[in-house]
Amino acid sequence: MTEEVTPFDIVPDSERRGLIGALPRGWRPFASLMRLDRPIGAWLLFWPCAWSVALAGLGARGAALILWFGLGAFAMRSAGCVFNDIVDRDLDRQVERTRLRPLASGRVSLKGAWALLIGLCLIGLAVVLQLRVTAALVALGSIGLVAAYPYMKRITWWPQAWLGLVFSWGALVGWPAVTGAMELAPLLLWGGGIFWVIGYDTIYALQDKEDDALVGVKSSALALGKHVRAGVAVCYLLALAFWAAALWRVRPDGLGLAALLPMALHLLWQVAALRVEDGADALAKFRSNRFAGLLMALACLVVGTA
Repeated sequence: MTEEVTPFDIVPDSERRGLIGALPRGWRPFASLMRLDRPIGAWLLFWPCAWSVALAGLGARGAALILWFGLGAFAMRSAGCVFNDIVDRDLDRQVERTRLRPLASGRVSLKGAWALLIGLCLIGLAVVLQLRVTAALVALGSIGLVAAYPYMKRITWWPQAWLGLVFSWGALVGWPAVTGAMELAPLLLWGGGIFWVIGYDTIYALQDKEDDALVGVKSSALALGKHVRAGVAVCYLLALAFWAAALWRVRPDGLGLAALLPMALHLLWQVAALRVEDGADALAKFRSNRFAGLLMALACLVVGTA
């Protein structure tokens, strides 16, 4: 007689080792739903916040704001992953890379996912309450964009552009959190962030091209086809142009442009070394943007505090 296999027996390897594997068994699907084993998304959401705070000169609360934004980035990226999985649970069952996600595999109930999402959003709200009024209002203004994002891959070949609006939004929040007002510099920083996100998320989407084509999911990687490398290069060049303008706005001399050079070299390496048909390499290049974000933060710090 064959022993019945339940959804709880069908788990990805990531739940059997590392941080998630060390948790009690009942917690592991929820930790996986939050992508606790893959913090890269939280880093990528955090960096534009840090850039903006640094470019604004840090101010009296700079260190505290950085910590609050770190907590907010973790909570809201986790919340975004939960909401995305709620919306995509049927699609996820059809894609090899995502079929074992907790909701798609039935290891977390829909009710449990919604409860987790609400809890994470409350943490995000607690962070927003630490900000000046202007910054708090700007932060809340992203809610509609965040809620719409999971549907974009069904509507447009460029869901990465929508993700760029969302994941760079912190650049609009950090500056008024320090100064209490909105200016052109953070808008330019945000514009650069949008193209940065389109570039790196196009690289990320290379992993799923075949499955996405089969299930009818749209992506910039599919839209660009053989021109992915050129498309990413254009996005990164536009990002650098916007960032150069932002730094020049704060300090109109060569120091700002020189501070951007390490970031420019890193992005050039990503494009030049990218192996388009190698999913593992695409993932590695995508993850390297955690370091790229640090390079940009240092550039903003040099210019903002000089």
